[in-house]
Amino acid sequence: MADSTEPQLRDAIHALASALAEFGAPHMLIGGIAVILRGTVRQTNDVDATVWAEGADVDALVTVLNRHRIVGRIDDAAQFARDHQVLLLRHQPSGTPMELSLAWLPFEATALRRAEPLDVEGVRVPVALAEDLIIYKAVAWRDRDRADIERLLILHGDSIDLPYVRRMVGEFAELLEEPERTSDFERLVERARPK
Repeated sequence: MADSTEPQLRDAIHALASALAEFGAPHMLIGGIAVILRGTVRQTNDVDATVWAEGADVDALVTVLNRHRIVGRIDDAAQFARDHQVLLLRHQPSGTPMELSLAWLPFEATALRRAEPLDVEGVRVPVALAEDLIIYKAVAWRDRDRADIERLLILHGDSIDLPYVRRMVGEFAELLEEPERTSDFERLVERARPK
């Protein structure tokens, strides 16, 4: 977060952390901010997080977020979230875009349980483990996600449970009906290995 947007991102993260702590459901940072907090060098101008949604009232969540000056960035963000499992948000004071995914899957429940509180300029915020970030990134699978996977593997390869990651990537590849994703993921693993 060492760029000109750092104060805005910090303020947005602090506001989101406060709102989600007040809401009370398990939550954590994912996406670019989490990748940065896990030690990689990259830039981002938004905040991605996830919150456990089983039994959660989306309207109540939106109300709590609004109290922390986090508002929808589209009309009827709550209905969009019910339809698409993601709240598209904006931190009003900083203008920072946010995406808050509604977590339901067993993988997400496990990832949320394992999240590690990290310091974000004086505030402890739960952050996904590197291996869980790799799985999230393997599902999203954009160019920047593949680059993040490679960086995370290089930095954390010794501590990552690679058989677990491979199993989850394989399961998601099957669900997405993209079996080639497993071999593409293996190529990233090979590239990240020390020569």
